[in-house]
Amino acid sequence: MYLEIVSPEATLFAGEVVSVTVPGINGEFQMLTDHAPIVSLLQQGQVKVDGNVVIDELYQDKFSKDASGKTILPITSGTVEMKDNKVIVLAD
Repeated sequence: MYLEIVSPEATLFAGEVVSVTVPGINGEFQMLTDHAPIVSLLQQGQVKVDGNVVIDELYQDKFSKDASGKTILPITSGTVEMKDNKVIVLAD
């Protein structure tokens, strides 16, 4: 599936991934390929991305890796939309 992570400043990441886990306002949830369409508000927490994630040099300082190798982006709030195997995270 295709993931875009967009902040007010720029598109931080765009590319193919295996899964995305986000901090929804009703709890953390994960999206995989062929997930049902969804729109959700996000709360403070971490966006966790699994897959071969290559971050542009300009934005590498915003991301980290966890013990399992997932790419982590801390956020304070945002919105996520999943439709037709495309995930868009609008993150603050």
